[in-house]
This record gives sequence, C-alpha cells and structure tokens, in this order.
Amino acid sequence: MTTAPRDRAPAVAPAASEALLAYRDDGPISRTLGSLARGHIPPLPGAAVALAVTAVLLCSGVGDQQTPALFAPAVALLLTGPAAGHPHNGRLDWLVPPFIRAIEYGYLAVLGFAQGVPAPLIYVLIAVLAYHHYDTVYRARQGLWPPEWIFRAGLGWDGRMLIVAFLGLSGLLAFAYASLAVYLGVLFAGESVSTWSRTSRGSGVMVDLEDGNT
Repeated sequence: MTTAPRDRAPAVAPAASEALLAYRDDGPISRTLGSLARGHIPPLPGAAVALAVTAVLLCSGVGDQQTPALFAPAVALLLTGPAAGHPHNGRLDWLVPPFIRAIEYGYLAVLGFAQGVPAPLIYVLIAVLAYHHYDTVYRARQGLWPPEWIFRAGLGWDGRMLIVAFLGLSGLLAFAYASLAVYLGVLFAGESVSTWSRTSRGSGVMVDLEDGNT
C-alpha cells in the first residue's frame, strides 16, 4: 500500500495519488477505519453514496431539532472512512476529495442555517476550512508538505462533523460553530503563516509542479 504523503518531509513534492490522501483531510477515526480495511476498499463508490445519503438526510426535515441530518456524519464516516487507506490511484479517484468537501461544507451550511446558527459563525467556519484546504493544495504544488500533526490537530472532516452533530443533539450548535471557528482559525492560520514565513526566508524548497522548476 502506498505510504501516505503526510509522513513525508515538508519539502518533498508528493505523487498525484499520494496528494489525494491529504486532500481528503481525514481525521483519526477515518484513518483507523482505513487501516483496518488495509486499502482494499475503493474510495469512489463509498464517497458518492455518502454524498447522496447526506443530501437526502439534509433534505429530510432539517428544521427539527432532532432531525436525521444530525446523524449524517456517522453515515458518511462509515461509508467513506474505510477507504481512507486506499492509494487513490483509480482513474476517477480524484473526485473523492471534492465529494468529501461537498459533504462537509454542505452539512455545515445547511444544518447551521436550518438550526438558527448566526450566519457569521457559519461563514467564518466554512471560510477557515476552505483556507486550510486551499493551503494544503497550494503547498502540494510547491513541494511544501504540511506537517503530520496539523492533520491530527485539525480533527479531520469526520471529527469536525461528529463534534457539530454531538453538540447539535445537545442543543449547543452555535457553540460548536463558534469554538471550532476560533480553534481551527488559530491553528491553521498560525501554522500556515509560520511555514510560509520560514519559506520566504529561504528555508524551504519551492517546486512548481507544472513547470518543473526549482
């Protein structure tokens, strides 16, 4: 099984199939399920079904405090997590990270607005996540791989969604959005600024994966 790029040195440009593993942004739970499956489960079918099921759950009475939508993270995790250890080298496996992003962003947006979470909290949380995912992709293009600990500390898409669902069932949905936005904002922005500031001083190796220049 292909070694996950998260274990590489920061200045090593990953292979395309390896980069997809980091673009997934899996948390500890998904990684554990992926390890148990030993990379034998193809990722695309489960991600596609998870996206469809999440959409159905979000459409089934999201205004109810005990809506089935709050259980969507567990369903998405069971369908998508076991494929986390797959090398993602299939022809269409590049679709998996966008499917996972659609699941996470869509879930946070629809559930938040339906449950009356203040709009600024929803926008800020999704913006923080979008920045993190853009930063990961851009670093891969430049050969500056994010450190392993940032993926664990960021909780993964599965961990973030499960926290929101649990606190939502407890009636603390707004608190979940606010606390995640603050914690992840400080974490991702602080680590990113630190890395790029060191790189600008010449401690990193910049690699343009399109032009092949160093």
